[in-house]
Amino acid sequence: MSNLLIVESPAKAKTIKKYLGSNYKVVASMGHVRDLPKSKMGIDIENGYKPQYISIRGKSSLINELKKEAKGAKKIYLATDPDREGEAISWHLATLLGLDMDDRLRVTFNEITKTAVTEGVKNPRKINMDLVDAQQARRVLDRLVGYEISPILWRKIKKNLSAGRVQSVATRLIVDREEEINKFKPEEYWTVSAKLKHLAEGKEFLAKLYGLEDKKLEIKTGDEASEIVSEIENSDISVKSVKHSQKKRSPAPPFITSTMQQDASRILNMSSRRTMQIAQQLYEGVEIPGFGLIGLISYMRTDSLRVSDEAIGDVRTFINEKFGDAYCPKNPRIYKSKKNAQDAHEAIRPTTVALEPDKIRKNLNNDQYKLYKLIWDRFVASQMESQVLDTVSSDIASVASSGKRYILRATGYKVRFAGYTVLYDDSKDEKAEDSDNANLPELKEGEKLSLNTISPEQHFTQPPARFNEATLIKALEENGIGRPSTYAPTISTILQREYVIKEGKMFKPTSLGSITTQFMESNFDSIVDIEFTANMEKELDEIEDGKQNWVQIIDHFYKDLKNNINTVESQLDGVRIKIPDEETDVVCELCGRNMVVKSGRYGKFLACPGYPECKNTKPITYNTGAQCPKCGGNILLRFSKNGNKYYGCENAPKCDFMTWYEPAGQNCEICGKTLLKKTGFKGRYTLICSNESCPNHNGVTKS
Repeated sequence: MSNLLIVESPAKAKTIKKYLGSNYKVVASMGHVRDLPKSKMGIDIENGYKPQYISIRGKSSLINELKKEAKGAKKIYLATDPDREGEAISWHLATLLGLDMDDRLRVTFNEITKTAVTEGVKNPRKINMDLVDAQQARRVLDRLVGYEISPILWRKIKKNLSAGRVQSVATRLIVDREEEINKFKPEEYWTVSAKLKHLAEGKEFLAKLYGLEDKKLEIKTGDEASEIVSEIENSDISVKSVKHSQKKRSPAPPFITSTMQQDASRILNMSSRRTMQIAQQLYEGVEIPGFGLIGLISYMRTDSLRVSDEAIGDVRTFINEKFGDAYCPKNPRIYKSKKNAQDAHEAIRPTTVALEPDKIRKNLNNDQYKLYKLIWDRFVASQMESQVLDTVSSDIASVASSGKRYILRATGYKVRFAGYTVLYDDSKDEKAEDSDNANLPELKEGEKLSLNTISPEQHFTQPPARFNEATLIKALEENGIGRPSTYAPTISTILQREYVIKEGKMFKPTSLGSITTQFMESNFDSIVDIEFTANMEKELDEIEDGKQNWVQIIDHFYKDLKNNINTVESQLDGVRIKIPDEETDVVCELCGRNMVVKSGRYGKFLACPGYPECKNTKPITYNTGAQCPKCGGNILLRFSKNGNKYYGCENAPKCDFMTWYEPAGQNCEICGKTLLKKTGFKGRYTLICSNESCPNHNGVTKS
């Protein structure tokens, strides 16, 4: 008779089985086995908000198999994921299998390595009911919000809409940002840059106008800029002051869930959902020669920056051996987590730092390699020495014939010690300070300089940028909205509901998203209020810490919600809100009206607003300006039934040219046909010829 250990996924089961041997049978629950019913509320509100759980449809045979295995087992262990969701799954399994909740049957480990797994099995504990209650509270709260408010949205706006604690706030952030952009009024301003020559070295360098008589100067018009340029052109220019200093740049801390998702989006162009899928694979185990099946990273749902002493010791030894003593600080770096972080898990790190990404690249698929390298580099760099820069800043005086004394400023730097940037330079995607002159000439106070060129440049203030996945996740995290596990599904939901769309990487609200948000703000303001939602999140966390009773929190919230719903239903009886059509500049060729965007069974399409008099419709396309390699027609951007972008000929179906790759706006130097961008790692791309018979079809250059 063997012991039975139940985990969530087959991949995880396979990895753990290797560590435990023949005395253990390891099986998977395939995630949750019980949940609230979809066909009704499933919460007994009158009796303490008791959830009415049912077995998940399609899992009956699996549950029966688990019961059969449990009956014949010597001892049963529940080793689902080490978070509140995993704790709840273990509790549901214990309930279904008739296990004693006072038994020590719960096993957790932060990483799937032999040491962690065997240690976890040696030290089982009781199921933590505070964690279970925290998960139940979130599930019940989200069900109450969704099932009470969503039907109102169906009746008042459109069918199949949904409301939610996190998704409604996320949508509001995007809608509010769009309103800021629309209200923004650009203001003109000018800058003046000069290329100066160092007479002794004959070296040219850049200086920018800073001010007048040591006071910062703001130039509002072109006339002002021209006058200043004229005065500087006819002035004596000399070095007023030179300041040398040293600057240290410290490495960033290891990843937590949100920062991993942000950098995967920013650097790898990977969606938050895809990032979590790949991270799960790396956590559960990959076959590595010499190691067998091994989990490559620690648990990926965490908001703690804590790292175990053992892991810090391993990485410091690695840094000393790989890079040398100079790159390893005398003392380990300790990073502080934010105040409301849950400290159950470590930061995201490689389980075995000796498994360098490039050494195991052939054992990983492309996405696994890219994400593993990102995690590995960030973690190792986080324990390395700072980069040291020698910086110089020089104020340069320009004394005009009018007596005005203009100040130009030149800055530069030299890298004294690379530190962690030999491995992970996190400033590459940012505008580095002192980047105008990597190496300034040796300037001395009082020495004369000559003016080579000077030029004014017009600018306009810019509106705030739209959110992308990285910045939206950052905003949610900073405002205390949601938790690491909620970001990816939240983004997927607001896209699926068509509250927002993606233009490139940026989120833009639809008319539906704006109307729904306005409705929620007018009628259910607390649900979309950032501060209220963040406070609710804190209360839910307090349940996990055993400081709050989950039923009392739900009861307090629901009574207010129900009163609010009754008021809204009464005030809006018979009211139906119309979603305005999105007008385009495409003219209906049958009647001359501007066509509008409509949504149908297979996604969005263009329709004539003159229906039913005019029934003209057509698919949404955009002319890329590139020519089809087969027939010479225009290549159009089109959308599939699933909303995916592709590029096809305007003469389809007569011409069957189609590609997933974006036209590059260039033509092939061999055959003259359109070049396409085949995207790759870190935003790089290969240019390939669209003409399949051309030698350049396999790629011509990288950018």
